Amino acid sequence: MLLRRRKPRIHWVRHLVPAVTALVAATLLPLSPLGTSPAHAAPVRESRPVYSYDDAIRESVWVDTKLDGDADGRTDRVAVDIVRPREPARQGRKIPVIMDASPYYSCCGRGNESQTKTYDADGKPVLFPLFYDNYFVPRGYATVLVDLVGTNRSDGCADIGGRSDIQSAKAVVDWLNGRATGYSAAAGGKPVKASWSNGRTGMIGKSYDGTIANGVAATGVKGLKTIVPIGAISSWYDYYFAKGAALFDSGPDGLADTVGSDAAHGRCAAVQKRLVDGAPRTGDWTGLWSARDYVPDARKVRASVFAVHGMQDLNVRTKHLGQWWNALADAGVERKIWLSQTGHVDPFDFRRGPWVSTLHRWFDHYLLGLDNGIERTPMADVERAPDQWSTDRVWPPSGTRQTTLRPAPGTTPGVGVLGTERAAPGATAAFTDDPRLSETDWAADIDRPTPAKAGFTTPPLTKDLRLSGSGTVTVTATPSTTSAHLTAALVDLGPDTIRDYGANGEGIVTLENRTCWGSSTAGDSACFKVTAADTKAVDYTVFSRGWADLGHYADPRKGRPLTPGKPYTLTLDLAASDHVVPAGHRLGLIIAGTDAGLLEPPTTTPRLTLDLKSTAARLPLTGSLRADGAAPGAAPERLRGVRTPSVESPLPLR
Repeated sequence: MLLRRRKPRIHWVRHLVPAVTALVAATLLPLSPLGTSPAHAAPVRESRPVYSYDDAIRESVWVDTKLDGDADGRTDRVAVDIVRPREPARQGRKIPVIMDASPYYSCCGRGNESQTKTYDADGKPVLFPLFYDNYFVPRGYATVLVDLVGTNRSDGCADIGGRSDIQSAKAVVDWLNGRATGYSAAAGGKPVKASWSNGRTGMIGKSYDGTIANGVAATGVKGLKTIVPIGAISSWYDYYFAKGAALFDSGPDGLADTVGSDAAHGRCAAVQKRLVDGAPRTGDWTGLWSARDYVPDARKVRASVFAVHGMQDLNVRTKHLGQWWNALADAGVERKIWLSQTGHVDPFDFRRGPWVSTLHRWFDHYLLGLDNGIERTPMADVERAPDQWSTDRVWPPSGTRQTTLRPAPGTTPGVGVLGTERAAPGATAAFTDDPRLSETDWAADIDRPTPAKAGFTTPPLTKDLRLSGSGTVTVTATPSTTSAHLTAALVDLGPDTIRDYGANGEGIVTLENRTCWGSSTAGDSACFKVTAADTKAVDYTVFSRGWADLGHYADPRKGRPLTPGKPYTLTLDLAASDHVVPAGHRLGLIIAGTDAGLLEPPTTTPRLTLDLKSTAARLPLTGSLRADGAAPGAAPERLRGVRTPSVESPLPLR
């Protein structure tokens, strides 16, 4: 499926917001746009660190969500920890907010160093995880960290992306805009107003936190001006399943148990049961998933979106990004995107300096209302090789076209070819599901006939071939048993040095020295460990994959038993990517069964026979499909790649 580009309906802010004019005037430094001389360029401004971080106000407020998720007869309150500069409040000036709503502030930590919130003896917040407060508070922003319902110091029960989760964060945006009630204590207490806030809010966060930002934006809440989702989920069904095939060994109830506070464990049994009952391991779609699918409500989004994702993220896969990006494009939402070669990694840990600078300009533009030119920068930054980036004015780039590639038998039995010609009638390929093997095993033996996969390759390319977006693979398969799972994967066959996304750091290694990004206090340091690219020399790169349960052939939302010996046609959705297969390399397509470490096996062990005439990959490509016609020689040994990461215990965190 070609990712879409549309003219945005949200206009870039080009003038200072009147409510913050006085603040902006006190915190700006004139600059010149890149590539222009000061004599001929309009001045560009940015917020500067003129406020005291050491003297900043640190406080906690409990905001009423107006929901009673734990059914205790009282509406739930969520804990909101705030750090904001003291000087604007003294002068009666209001400021914007950078907000990160998370379930991980006590159970699991945030960032590469797993920071958790800390408090003094009186319960006053001391450590705010990550660098947002250290960097932006001195520049005239408030940083607001929200404990989602059922976590840390909040009431209620975590419902994993459902109504309570989203409402607990949305209520804080409403409170910042004067539409909700906050209190000085978790129970009772005095009403507290956000009289210091101008209401302009930007939400940011990685993984679960970014997912909440997507969900809150999809409510259309007023005052939310921008979101920065990093490795974020757009549909919780697609986190746990791929067209009926289970991706993890547990459902949302397991995650709720992980993030829930000790108090929540004692009061949330009913919510836990609803999560179990509403998410059957059959992979069928239920009302629980409809309530946790933000994609249909992208049309309600008022905020701009700066999306960041690792193209090798096998925890929160880029299918989430692709479908969200398309929906935002259809809604005309203003967007920007960074795509890295990493797995589930924050840009602060793979491109730190440019990330802080770009995020600074982004928030200055949308929250302070500055005309700083960021809307004239390229829409997309894509990592081509470790620490080597390219840009595109729009994404997917102009000239990307949906192209159909077809598998066919090759000259060696069990080793197929991939091209534009349809296979002859009656041509087949077969494999037997082996749940012990993964995409890395199949790719390593793509030039050899092996019983657990069907592999097809082009000859070496004469020119570069670029895939940008989301592809599909349609197969007609005849199973030998009543159940079957399928995997389709695209492989770049050729030597390269890439980030080792299968290692523990998912493409980064953490060093001991630190760099500092903002101001520090005794309890909250702005200095974080440096990271570097963790690289590996490989013979092949799996760069996109998709999975499905063949029993969902007729209805992606409901499976049924298969009839052995009967052919079924099903389309697998490939995760979004942006990858260049260089001239001299080959493009490979693998079709197989259970992808070990990523996909749970079916209830039987099927042998599947593919009808190659009716099997095809439809891919968003630019560049030449021409090949030199040379047949690859027999591989003397298995090809070397990156091992498949195991994510059998889901925790969209790191």
